[in-house]
Amino acid sequence: MPKVRWTEEVQPRALVIGGSMAGLFAALLLRRQGWNVDVYERIGAELAGRGAGIVTHGELFDVLARVGIDTDAAAVGVAVPGRRVLDRFGRIEGERDLRQVLTSWGRLYGLLRAALPAENYHHGRSLVEVAEAADRVVARFSDGSEASGDLLIGADGLFSSVRARLAAGVRPRYAGYIAWRGLVDERDLSRRTRAELCDWFAFSLPPGEQMLGYPVAGANEEMNVGERRFNFVWYRPADADHRLGDLLTDIDGVRHELSIPPTRIRPDVIASMRRDAERLLAPQFAEVVRRTHQPFIQAILDLETPRMALGSRTVILGDAAFVARPHVGMGVTKAAGDAAALADALQAHSDDLSAALAKFESTRLPFGTAVVRRARDLGAYMQAQIATAEERAMAELHRSPEAVMAETAVTKGIAA
Repeated sequence: MPKVRWTEEVQPRALVIGGSMAGLFAALLLRRQGWNVDVYERIGAELAGRGAGIVTHGELFDVLARVGIDTDAAAVGVAVPGRRVLDRFGRIEGERDLRQVLTSWGRLYGLLRAALPAENYHHGRSLVEVAEAADRVVARFSDGSEASGDLLIGADGLFSSVRARLAAGVRPRYAGYIAWRGLVDERDLSRRTRAELCDWFAFSLPPGEQMLGYPVAGANEEMNVGERRFNFVWYRPADADHRLGDLLTDIDGVRHELSIPPTRIRPDVIASMRRDAERLLAPQFAEVVRRTHQPFIQAILDLETPRMALGSRTVILGDAAFVARPHVGMGVTKAAGDAAALADALQAHSDDLSAALAKFESTRLPFGTAVVRRARDLGAYMQAQIATAEERAMAELHRSPEAVMAETAVTKGIAA
């Protein structure tokens, strides 16, 4: 069996493939347990500034504390007192007290990235091969370099290179709808919209669709009122055969499969979306859409893996293993929890890597499955075609304003 026993003189070494949230959490946790860890990111420049809004949960703060990051809410994000739903005319249709901290991808990434020494983070390393031997695992990269260690952690996201090489049959599945997403500077919004949206987790619910939004840190991570940004996510049906293809056909007529760079979205597609916002959404949300400079499209996908340990020395976690629809708001928290569970298993079985990986998998595999299932239930009423009686029942159960406020981006209802 592979061993990971170490002494003060001999440290085990982990190779982390993927330098975003999951990879940074794994690297920081293992370093605190005495591991020598290097992170390999395929993008050749810093990732800061990517992404949009993130909902936090208690488990995320717990893991942040474990890696030594200040967990005061004001240091992480923007706190809101509760939720509200606006009707088509902008009137408050419902409210619910639910304090929550909202943050941005850039804010959280910056905190994690600053905690990892620069010499342990390697840009421009695109994985091409994983090779396991009895006493080590080797990662080979497209630039001809390679690295070896005791453990390889695939934390390289939805389109994971590690998973593609070791579990090629596990692929994301399109859910039947997309999300338009974007960020707008708070200062660019009218006084009414700022007052009625920017201190809340807010919703607008056109038939068969859902718009939500909340405040996050500003472009330079400013947290003061008036300096923040407002993050929105608008879920809209788009059948795979026709509408999705049109949305993902770029300005040069090139059809992208499941994602499209924001700057390649055709102007007529954005213009049509903005017209629909004026027609369908509460006026406050329509203004948010109108004033957002560069909205982008996210195809909503499900991804489930039957295994997280893909070899005797290789494991996947975070979005490389499970991707749930964003309705549960669990992506980053789940990645942090995966990393913590792996660190705990390695600590508990420090002389038996096989036992450690088996323990990790047995803990997180059912949880990942439960998160995906819960997110699927919450998103049922936005699917372009609801095929089964169970999906229709779930659509009815989760579509009311009260249900949306109570169930979106909370851990309630997730049971492994």
